[in-house]
Amino acid sequence: MSDKHHEEAHTGPIKNSKQLLITVALAFILPVILIIGLVNFVGSAPKTGAGVGMQELAQAQRIQKVGSIEIRDADRPLRAGEEVYKVQCAACHATGVSGAPKFGEAGDWGPRLAQGFETLVHSALKGKGAMSPQGGGEFNDLEISRGVAFMANSAGGNFPEPQPEAKEGEAAK
Repeated sequence: MSDKHHEEAHTGPIKNSKQLLITVALAFILPVILIIGLVNFVGSAPKTGAGVGMQELAQAQRIQKVGSIEIRDADRPLRAGEEVYKVQCAACHATGVSGAPKFGEAGDWGPRLAQGFETLVHSALKGKGAMSPQGGGEFNDLEISRGVAFMANSAGGNFPEPQPEAKEGEAAK
C-alpha cells in the first residue's frame, strides 16, 4: 500500500496525453484571447485629448490628394530680373549664404561668368550645390533667367535681359 501511495504523491493532475494536449492548447490560446479582449475593450473607449474633436478634419488631411493643380494667368506681364532677384534670389545671394556668390561681388561671380549665361541659367533652374532648383516655383523659367542676368550683370557680366520668343501671329505684324 505504501508503494501505491508513494507513486500517487509524485504524479501531477495530468494523467494521459489527451489531458496534456488540452492543457498546452489552453495555456497558449487562453492568454491570447484575453489579450485581444483587453485591447478591444481599451481601444473601443472614446478618445479624449488635444485634436480629437476635429476627426473629420484629421481624416480629410490624411486622405487628401498628393498633387494639386494651380491655374495661373498665362498672359500676365513678365517680371523684370530685379524683381525676381528681390523675391527669389536675395535671401541667399545678398549675404552669400552657403557659398552663394554675393550680389555685386565681381570676385565671387568671375569664375561663374566665364562659364556662360546658359550654364548659369541651367544651374539656377536645376539647382547646384546648396541651391535648390528654382524652376517650377512662383516664376517661370524666362523670369528666372532674367533674375540670373540681373545678378550676373551687377557683378560685371554683360548679358541682355532675356525676352519672350515672338509668337507666329506677332512676327508678321
